[in-house]
Amino acid sequence: MCGITGFVDFKKQTSSEALKNRVCQMTNSLRHRGPDEFGLWCEESVGLALGHRRLTILDLTQNGSQPMRSQCKRYTIVYNGEIYNYKALKVELKKLNQAFSGSSDTEVLLAAISHWGLETTLQKINGMFAFALFDKKNNLLYLVRDRIGQKPLYYFSSHNAFAFASELKPLFYCPGFNRDISQQSLAYFLRYGYVPAPNSIFKSVKKLNPAAVLRVDLNGEYSICHEECYWSVSQVAQEGCAHPYDGSKETLVDQTESLLSDAVKLRMVSDV
Repeated sequence: MCGITGFVDFKKQTSSEALKNRVCQMTNSLRHRGPDEFGLWCEESVGLALGHRRLTILDLTQNGSQPMRSQCKRYTIVYNGEIYNYKALKVELKKLNQAFSGSSDTEVLLAAISHWGLETTLQKINGMFAFALFDKKNNLLYLVRDRIGQKPLYYFSSHNAFAFASELKPLFYCPGFNRDISQQSLAYFLRYGYVPAPNSIFKSVKKLNPAAVLRVDLNGEYSICHEECYWSVSQVAQEGCAHPYDGSKETLVDQTESLLSDAVKLRMVSDV
């Protein structure tokens, strides 16, 4: 488990030092999610700062530190989660002349995005994740969440600022943040025992939907945010109903066991 944070001043009037100080406060409130390492990164020209608290699971060296920049220097990422098929993707990317300095799945994720683009990469990766990706070429910030929504990601937006974090507490440090409770979300919590996305317990905060990509345009004074889904569980179910399994029961049992064994094996990869 790691913790990610970020803050954007849409007016671009905040100095690099002030941006880092704010995100430092936000990120330190997530120390319990990542006690091993702390990192900050800032792009003052677009009013953006990113923060990361790291729990080292893969690549215990500084090569796995975040925020991490791609080899091409176009992308910067803060990432929480694990890409289970990163080793297979790394082999594929090496054949495409992508170079690597470490052994982290974060570096593989960045290399994949650099080579294939974000949309194609999201179709290729198998994992649980929430990450923020800055595209320096187009001045775009992307927030991305895994297909089922196993890793959390919250965001707050106003006319002057945008912020995100793995938990709600870091957002308390954002100017203009309102702690008014959402009565609808409170009703959801009392009924279901949790608050479903895109709602949060606060009126001013949203939770990124599972399998969603939120694009934040950092070119103008005020952001243009657009969210879209890259995967749909209902569509998968519909396709399954349209093409039902027609093999034997024994074959189905064997295939299911093989898939479960493979899934567990992938999740056991660790350097600690």
